Amino acid sequence: MNVKTLLGWFGAAATALAMSGCGSLSGLPPAPKVAETPDHRYLIGALDSINIVVWRNADLSSTVTVRPDGRISTPLVEDVLAAGRSPADLARDIEAKLGKYIRDPVVTVVVNNFQGSFSEQIRIIGEATRPQSVPYRQNMTLLDVMIQAGGLTEFADGNAAVLVRGTEQGKQYSVRLKDLIKRGDISANVDVKPGDVIIVPQSWF
Repeated sequence: MNVKTLLGWFGAAATALAMSGCGSLSGLPPAPKVAETPDHRYLIGALDSINIVVWRNADLSSTVTVRPDGRISTPLVEDVLAAGRSPADLARDIEAKLGKYIRDPVVTVVVNNFQGSFSEQIRIIGEATRPQSVPYRQNMTLLDVMIQAGGLTEFADGNAAVLVRGTEQGKQYSVRLKDLIKRGDISANVDVKPGDVIIVPQSWF
């Protein structure tokens, strides 16, 4: 997913946020309750902390933080793209580069501190207590996301909230955050997917 696509979706999200405050989005379909991603594999993101272990070569092993440009540098291997790749893919790339210096290197990459790929983070904007981006986790639900965001502000119109699904080209769904958080209605809980944007409008009443 490129930056231009993300900006387009955020433009649509901003429009949806303005419209939902006026009640114009009441005709949106409800978000699917089940939206599993069983084939999801974690992709390394900028600012992730990763442990690179080179078997039988402690001097070449290191713990590094992925730079904001998405790259890392390790002993004998400089400026390698890490962001947007799985740990296994990155390990194979490092093995190939180390192969110029040592025979048959075996590399393992372990992620220690998770931020996640920019394109797969879930974003909560509007009248959440703590609007933010959160890393996607397998089997994550709307309730999990809202707990991290601290719930709703007193000005939120939670049942007019909108979920913008990035994996479906920005398709919009309605979600009932007030019922879920304030009333404990678990039937309002739904699965989330990587790249979702949750928009919480302000109540006008």
